[in-house]
Amino acid sequence: MNRREFLVTTSAAVSLGFLARGALFGQTTPGAPATPKATATTPPIAATRFQELRRGVGYFAGRGGTIGWLANRDGLLMVDTQFPETATKFLDGLPGRDGRPLDVVINTHHHWDHTAGNATVRPVARQIVAHEAVPALQQAAAARSPNMGAPTLPDATFAATWRVELGDEVVQARHFGAAHTAGDSVVHFERANVVHVGDLVFNRLYPVTDKAGGCGVRSWIGVLEQVARAYPADTLFIFGHANPRFPVSGSSADVLAMRDFLTALVEHVQAEIKAGKAKAEIVTLQNLPGFPDHHAQQNSRLPVNLGVVFDELTGV
Repeated sequence: MNRREFLVTTSAAVSLGFLARGALFGQTTPGAPATPKATATTPPIAATRFQELRRGVGYFAGRGGTIGWLANRDGLLMVDTQFPETATKFLDGLPGRDGRPLDVVINTHHHWDHTAGNATVRPVARQIVAHEAVPALQQAAAARSPNMGAPTLPDATFAATWRVELGDEVVQARHFGAAHTAGDSVVHFERANVVHVGDLVFNRLYPVTDKAGGCGVRSWIGVLEQVARAYPADTLFIFGHANPRFPVSGSSADVLAMRDFLTALVEHVQAEIKAGKAKAEIVTLQNLPGFPDHHAQQNSRLPVNLGVVFDELTGV
């Protein structure tokens, strides 16, 4: 992968970093206005790119959480749907689609930048699938931010695992427990050995920590360890977002790098609490020492991360 590919992929993550301060993720910075519907000031559509990884499995970069895809002679599958504009670009450009309907769309979780394109793909998709917690989380997020519009819900859900055969590929979605949200799914293309982890991994990027959506940072750490162990050593992982200097796909080492960041985040807040510091002081930190690759020059999500961990550790 080249640098342009990284920049294309992660321009979406950067733009969503600004939006995450509002109601897009059900996570609000004090004093921040709710994110409005598209206006003249809405960020322009990012450049888009299809990247095949293995055996007809690849990812699509645009604006929002990275889309995964499968395209073979006998089946088409999409993981996450971004926004209406980029979902349209995806449908128009999916290699080998040739006007065929999508057999399955899987939402890795409920966040708007992964599901806002559901309405666009719904007319050409036979089925939208997600973890059983997702519909209620979508509806709760919409109730908090009605200006985002009504969500398009999955029409099939599962509790632990879900599986489908499409031509010469087998796809399994699996819920490892609450982590980034209460309804995260990990999607494994078994024969290609590619795994889409959704927003369980923000590759070297301060993550969205959505307390209202069921985020549990300590359980997230354990889920990442499970994911790293669950798949073969040569698995290729697709991440929901990435720092512009890092790829949107990688190995289990990148999954564990996310675990290491979250572990350090928890340990930092624990130490600050033990030192007698109040939440208001703890959340002023803009960049976490020891993780220079994550550092943000502006609009850092770290203060929100710190606040969510503080609330988790203190039972707020």
